Amino acid sequence: MSWLQNHPFGVSAYFRKSLVLTYAVPADSLRPLLPDCLVPDLFQEHWGFVAIALVDTQHLRPTGFPSWMGRNFLLAGYRIFVRYTHPDGKRKRGLYILRSETNRRSMVRLGNSFTHYRYHLQPLAWKITADQWHIHSTQSDFNVLTTHGDAAAALPEGSPFSNWKEARRFAGPLPFTFTHLPKIPAVLWVEGVRNNWRPTPTTVLEHEVPFWNTLDLPTPQLASAFRVEQVPYSWKKGVTETLPTQL
Repeated sequence: MSWLQNHPFGVSAYFRKSLVLTYAVPADSLRPLLPDCLVPDLFQEHWGFVAIALVDTQHLRPTGFPSWMGRNFLLAGYRIFVRYTHPDGKRKRGLYILRSETNRRSMVRLGNSFTHYRYHLQPLAWKITADQWHIHSTQSDFNVLTTHGDAAAALPEGSPFSNWKEARRFAGPLPFTFTHLPKIPAVLWVEGVRNNWRPTPTTVLEHEVPFWNTLDLPTPQLASAFRVEQVPYSWKKGVTETLPTQL
């Protein structure tokens, strides 16, 4: 029944709010984390990027189902920005999921039944005050604190980007999310469709992300942070493409 993990149907949801923190690392350090069919999406021929997307999700359900049948949950998704080259030479930019975390056991079960996104339970909590967003875990050191957002905010110190326009290219969402299916071998991609995506730069006051410490990476450098709110989002049914045997 592993075919069920290949996104056999479209999915719709509503993002009440989302925060994306993007980190820069030397691109070569990311290659061991990726299947051979994917390569890091490069900036200045040196930098690759890992990111965490924090999402307050509502009404997640199969496309076509009424919203009241959907699930509400908090999500933390750890991703690498990548490129995929089709056998015919065409290219796609997208994301490769390293790990997903959610505060709902039901979403761990459903997520691991219908995706390859490696869902784990993480008791996340999201608190909003007059001028800050605070996302933390009640059972780990995960902790992110940001301002609400300000178009005039400065980039994080040490960011490889010279301005927010450059940073925006690596903030997501990218159209495609890729999974490698080594037994076939094949690549599975899922195309996302969104509306009302208007990212606002955000100042990060605190960011403790323990998952980065489990990866064999140089210390990730915070490169940018963006937030969005009130975004209708959907994912199309997954598409599988067989790879040449040498891959």
